[in-house]
Amino acid sequence: MKIMVCCGSGLGSSFMIQMNVEKILKELSVSGVEVDHCDLGSAKGSGADVFVGTRDIAGELQQIGKPVISLTNMLDQDNLRTQLNEVLAKEGIL
Repeated sequence: MKIMVCCGSGLGSSFMIQMNVEKILKELSVSGVEVDHCDLGSAKGSGADVFVGTRDIAGELQQIGKPVISLTNMLDQDNLRTQLNEVLAKEGIL
């Protein structure tokens, strides 16, 4: 499974969220999941199974047709953890 964290420019905020996703996966003892970050324009060609982004770009990510974790507050790790758990459970990872 590949999780792609996206933001407008693919730099700071997406990298910060990527680190939070990796931290949560480690806490959940989930292995074999690749996590990366990119800009919105590169998302479609990334080959990811799940996308993570802030709510301002979530609509565009949903057009790709894969599960999207939409964050209202990119610093809210509890919300990220909840949504990540839901997606991983649906995908049979948890």
